[in-house]
Amino acid sequence: MSGASSLDHEGFVISSELAHIDFDAVYRWISVESYWAKGRSMATVRASFERSRPFVVHRGDEQVACCRVVTDEATFAWICDVFVDEAFRARGIGQWMVGEAVAWCRSIGLKRAILATRDAHGVYEKLGFRPLVQPERWMEIALR
Repeated sequence: MSGASSLDHEGFVISSELAHIDFDAVYRWISVESYWAKGRSMATVRASFERSRPFVVHRGDEQVACCRVVTDEATFAWICDVFVDEAFRARGIGQWMVGEAVAWCRSIGLKRAILATRDAHGVYEKLGFRPLVQPERWMEIALR
């Protein structure tokens, strides 16, 4: 992974550099606090961010949000593990961070990005996300 975003948004800074990730915070958010990945190991959390394009938001020395983009960097991306620390929610940080992830996807020429959410559809609709046009084409396999 190369390059970093260093965008400033009302005192918050977003970065894509692995060196800027507080993996203890990311692990707590994803494995303990999230509804989608409870119990995920630290090794898995770390590997998933290291093998994706991460986006983390800081205010000073404090990391306040994260997400990652899983992509082949040619055709497709999945934006996932979007998490904003509870103390920083309802400030637009998550929408800004995902918007920067989408902008990065556009900048490298991707034509499609997806994400899944239980309860934040309105947040992502403001960024252009819509329900799948043909959901009957999509399938999944649970390999747990």
